[in-house]
Amino acid sequence: MSDTIEERACALAVYMIETGATVRAAAQHFGISKSTVHKDLQQRLPQYNRNLYEKVRQVLDINKQQRHIRGGIATRKKYKGE
Repeated sequence: MSDTIEERACALAVYMIETGATVRAAAQHFGISKSTVHKDLQQRLPQYNRNLYEKVRQVLDINKQQRHIRGGIATRKKYKGE
């Protein structure tokens, strides 16, 4: 991405709010690393747009609560050969 860090952080937040995507899915969509997505959303976004940060924080919390379920599904698929 050739735009500024602020624009990237806001674009990431809007994408995650609209789609409910995980950090990993957002990183893949934007072609950046997971750590960059995390840093943009957790450290940079609150400085630029507090309201947007609070909305994306809700999505991140939901994804964190569901993480163990997605991991279990992935493990089941791995060993069942699906």
